[in-house]
Amino acid sequence: MLEVSGIDCFYGDVQVLRGLSLSLKTGEVLCLMGRNGAGKTTALKAIMGLVRARAGRIVLDGVDIGHLPAHEVPRQGIGYVPQGRRLFSELTVRENLLIGQMTRKTGPAALERAVHLFPVLKERMEQRSGTLSGGEQQMLAMARALCLEPKVLLLDEPTEGLMPSMIAAIRQSVIELKRHDVATILVEQRVDAVLPVADRVAFVENGTVRDTLPVEAVRADHGLIDRYVGVGH
Repeated sequence: MLEVSGIDCFYGDVQVLRGLSLSLKTGEVLCLMGRNGAGKTTALKAIMGLVRARAGRIVLDGVDIGHLPAHEVPRQGIGYVPQGRRLFSELTVRENLLIGQMTRKTGPAALERAVHLFPVLKERMEQRSGTLSGGEQQMLAMARALCLEPKVLLLDEPTEGLMPSMIAAIRQSVIELKRHDVATILVEQRVDAVLPVADRVAFVENGTVRDTLPVEAVRADHGLIDRYVGVGH
């Protein structure tokens, strides 16, 4: 479905990704784990065309999207929820969701399905998004991305700073999306947020994927977490 093959990415003259490769199947949840600065967020930005890969290929359903302008990538069916959410804080919940719909010109059913995953948003539709709690803002950012009716959803640290009940709601939404064949790449540092939802874990180190393992193997060997993420995670 999604194949990222040997991509190199730079910020100026500084190389951040070095031949990074990963694959994603329909309905699969792939978690990227690694220390800060390993290149996880840059990998998501490269898929979205926000950081241009200087080498390698990014292919979605047989179509090379690696050379598309960034605004065209969501139209191919990739939703992106960046770290920090990037909502339009002065706009209402409804208006933020409508912006998501406009990207691929999806209909009312797409909005209804997105909000169905996060029922609290139904009660907040006319509220300014900047006045929502952190957890509600994260839900809105995910719902906005889902209004694209994406094939692939990219989530960057979705549970950061959230209380346990909100983390559980985000986790449940990822599981629900899997049931509807939406594939997810999840960048996450919290092991407890990853292991219940991931199918595979890709460990990123120094801009490349060092190891990709079934989640069962990661559960069985916590030394992997210590080695790639750090003791205490």
